[in-house]
Amino acid sequence: MDSASLRARIDREEFDYQTLLDALAEYGRPRDKITDLLRKGIIVRIKKGLYVFGEPYRRRTVSREALANLIYGPSCISLDFALQYHHLIPERVEEVTSVTTGRSRRFATPLGVFSYRRIPLRAFQVGMDRVSVDADRAFLIATPEKALVDKLMIERGAGIRTKRDLCRFLFESLRVEPEALARLRPDVV
Repeated sequence: MDSASLRARIDREEFDYQTLLDALAEYGRPRDKITDLLRKGIIVRIKKGLYVFGEPYRRRTVSREALANLIYGPSCISLDFALQYHHLIPERVEEVTSVTTGRSRRFATPLGVFSYRRIPLRAFQVGMDRVSVDADRAFLIATPEKALVDKLMIERGAGIRTKRDLCRFLFESLRVEPEALARLRPDVV
């Protein structure tokens, strides 16, 4: 099977092991074929059971955000990555940061680092938006308000005891833009 016929059977850029096995159903030894596809760079293993097409074989850009929800779940993009996504902080954040109800984990993949921090179920269940990448791909991301609250929770309050401490943490440590902070809706969280 060449890359074109595999692409005809798998429409998505991100796919799991079962989808790959289904596409290789005609092979007597599909695991050997998977090893060959990996070696040739036609597919790339993100983690056990999760793959993307290699760069020359992609039809669309791989969505690291959609991938973050697939790597470990249940999860929702939040913390630094979401703060950057919502233009609350000026820094560019390379590591895709998420919150989860499971244990905290970190995955170094060929497409970057994905980290997951545990928060309580009650905190996890609120403040998420579903963002469509295209017709068949989407991801969950914290609202700006939730991302900030999650960051405060993960940092365990960052030693905040007074309003001055809070301002110092927001404007000096996180470098939150004052105009962006003014746009937040405190009644949402």
